[in-house]
Amino acid sequence: MGDDLDERYMRMALRLALKGIGRTSPNPMVGAVLVRGGRIVGTGYHRQAGGDHAELAALKQAGNRARGATLYLNLEPCDHQGKTPPCTHSLIQSGVKKVVAGMLDPNPLVSGRGFRRLRRARIQVHSDVLKREWRRLNEAFIKFITHKVPFVILKLAASLDGSIATSTGDSRWITDVAARRYVHQLRNQVDAILVGVGTVVADDPRLTCRLAGGRDPWRVILDGHLRIPLAASLFQQRGSGRTIVVTGARVPPRKVKTIELLGAHIWRFPFRGRWIPFNALLKRLAKMGLVSVMIEGGGTTAARALLEGVVDKVLFFYAPKIIGGEGKRMIGALGIEKMSGCKNIKDVEIKRFGKDVLVSGYLNS
Repeated sequence: MGDDLDERYMRMALRLALKGIGRTSPNPMVGAVLVRGGRIVGTGYHRQAGGDHAELAALKQAGNRARGATLYLNLEPCDHQGKTPPCTHSLIQSGVKKVVAGMLDPNPLVSGRGFRRLRRARIQVHSDVLKREWRRLNEAFIKFITHKVPFVILKLAASLDGSIATSTGDSRWITDVAARRYVHQLRNQVDAILVGVGTVVADDPRLTCRLAGGRDPWRVILDGHLRIPLAASLFQQRGSGRTIVVTGARVPPRKVKTIELLGAHIWRFPFRGRWIPFNALLKRLAKMGLVSVMIEGGGTTAARALLEGVVDKVLFFYAPKIIGGEGKRMIGALGIEKMSGCKNIKDVEIKRFGKDVLVSGYLNS
């Protein structure tokens, strides 16, 4: 019975944590529930970076009722001074008697310190409750804090036979309204969208989140030779200063200046062969505190990301349409000659969005 109750309150904490989705970077999503005598006396979640941590929000709501209570939260309480004080100190002072947590802090520099501090203060600690669910919730943060690079999602929309556009480049619309709305939910959650310049030239996308109350992610354009049109719609959007054009070392200075005057940033990287290296770019994005990046196309960019091994998760939308062999392929050449060399997807899930189907899974899980 005790385990069932633990899971029940932990799932409440999960629902609370999800309220902070897309707003907590570079911090994790955390929810907290305080229970005393079978009654919930306080709840909280991490709303945004720099704000109260979930456990502190729950303690403030509970007040004196926190004494003798059990705290349920998904992540080990912090034990170091950051933008906010250590949560372990607040928990000890509040008189909480037990902490039930989903998982250790994945940061190798601090992992386990919070639990040790609580145990030394004679607070009971029970961890790894719904650990798999919590790891999936904060998969981007875990990758970011352990590898110092963002979590990378490859999102593509294609016909059943694997084309993202017709031979003329027409791609509007492959998927239906429900799938496209979900993509805007994803844009509201991730820190950056990345596309190749070919997608900008062909589709002139805005790369914004068009949900009421949604937030626009950073827009990152891979453009080795600075082919991007100066009239591109993404330069005209709100927050144009959140646009980064990634190019090579030898590009026209005048066009660089013009793009910067439009409010965008120019990042220059030396080519590796014919391409801008993904790993160097991701490390620089991580230094900005960007935890998650969603690649939205096109086929060449998708292939390069897969070849360099930077993709963690795939989201492939398939529409019940057939375009034929002359269509533009969703993924460019990978040089695979034998089935043993294929990119294998793990933990595959399938979901319907109206007539369309989403196939998701992991490469680096």
